[in-house]
Amino acid sequence: MAMQKVAIGTVLAVALVGMVAIALSASLLTASRTLPNSGNVKAVGVGVYWDSSCTNETSTINWGTLAPNSTKNVMLYIKNNGTVTVTLSMATSGWNPAGAASYLTLNWNCTNYNLYHGNIVTAYLTLSVSPSVSGITSFSFDITITGTEST
Repeated sequence: MAMQKVAIGTVLAVALVGMVAIALSASLLTASRTLPNSGNVKAVGVGVYWDSSCTNETSTINWGTLAPNSTKNVMLYIKNNGTVTVTLSMATSGWNPAGAASYLTLNWNCTNYNLYHGNIVTAYLTLSVSPSVSGITSFSFDITITGTEST
């Protein structure tokens, strides 16, 4: 019986030494290093303005009263406020009434235009009214002008 007690004690001691050795070897394999770094952050941003000096930001466009089979033009200035070249696109959404989108069409001259950082382009927006428009006495919609980083 005494031999069993020694054997169990020995096994426990060896197991404890093994666990300590594993813990020590694990800590020996751990290393860290701090690496200083610096860089530039890409910023993609476009501003929309009423004036060529880009001080009067555009927040809304009032198209006024339009007749069937007519067009109205608005001139805006788009500035790349980011740090990379962007390709411009425009989309409309939120038409009210929803049927207005069937009779009104918005176009512009800057589709797929590459605008370099810090540069400004004159944008001409043209709203066209269908000759067959009916049932629309007032309308509203949102215009989203997007600059996507050019590749």
